[in-house]
Amino acid sequence: MKTLKSILLLLLFVPLIKPAPPTQQDLRTISDYGTDNFEETLYSHDYEDKYLDGKNIKERELNEKTLQLQKDESVTLLPKKENEEMPTCLLCVCLLGSVYCEEVDIDVVPPLPKESSYLYARFNRITKLTAKDFADIPNLRRLDFTGNLIKDIEDSTFSKLSLLEELSLADNQLMKLPVLPSTLTLFNAKDNKIKSRGIKANTFKKLSNLTYLYLDHNELESVPLNLPESLRVIHLQFNNITSITDDTFCKANDTRYIRDRVEEIRLEGNPIILGAYPNSFICLKRLPIGAYI
Repeated sequence: MKTLKSILLLLLFVPLIKPAPPTQQDLRTISDYGTDNFEETLYSHDYEDKYLDGKNIKERELNEKTLQLQKDESVTLLPKKENEEMPTCLLCVCLLGSVYCEEVDIDVVPPLPKESSYLYARFNRITKLTAKDFADIPNLRRLDFTGNLIKDIEDSTFSKLSLLEELSLADNQLMKLPVLPSTLTLFNAKDNKIKSRGIKANTFKKLSNLTYLYLDHNELESVPLNLPESLRVIHLQFNNITSITDDTFCKANDTRYIRDRVEEIRLEGNPIILGAYPNSFICLKRLPIGAYI
């Protein structure tokens, strides 16, 4: 009986017993490792790992694609071999009708855009010029082949260039001149190996617009014949000219003739004493530059 009462009393007081409040250490532990925060922390770590792995994978794929693209581009830009020619405007610089092919180590005239007006092909290894080089380029106004290795030029090379005004063949290996277009205003063939027999008697006769003529530092034995009236500057210095006549610059049969356009004639560096030919300059406003005694 007493035992039964004891059990009943114990049952009555059990609900009234409250658990002791958690200590501060316990609170910190729950906060750090509570269910919600713990799952969130795990999710965060998992997300970062997957994100970084995914990012690395994407970066690797991107790098692989970039490398492949670079390889493809490098193959595309390589010069074509065998009979295929590299497009001129990749090899040279094309800008508003001007083509710049300077110091690109070419040995022939490259195919030019049909609208080309100016070609600068200086300091290369070109050895020959032909009519085919300019057959379909009728608008050319200026050609500059200074500093090449040109030995031969076909006579018909410039025949279709009806607009050509300036032609420079300086510093090459020419021994003779081709037929020149009558439209030229400037012709430069200095620093070659041209002899007098390499210039035909009528080479300059019809060049009625020619203003500047540069034939210095060659192997000429005489002044070229039939120099046009339009000339202002004539450079013949450092050749092998040994004599001139009264008809070289003037007209022996017309003492009243004045060649008034000529501003400069250079003959220094030639084995000629200009003072021995006083009647050869009576039509000039200025005496030629050179030795007189």
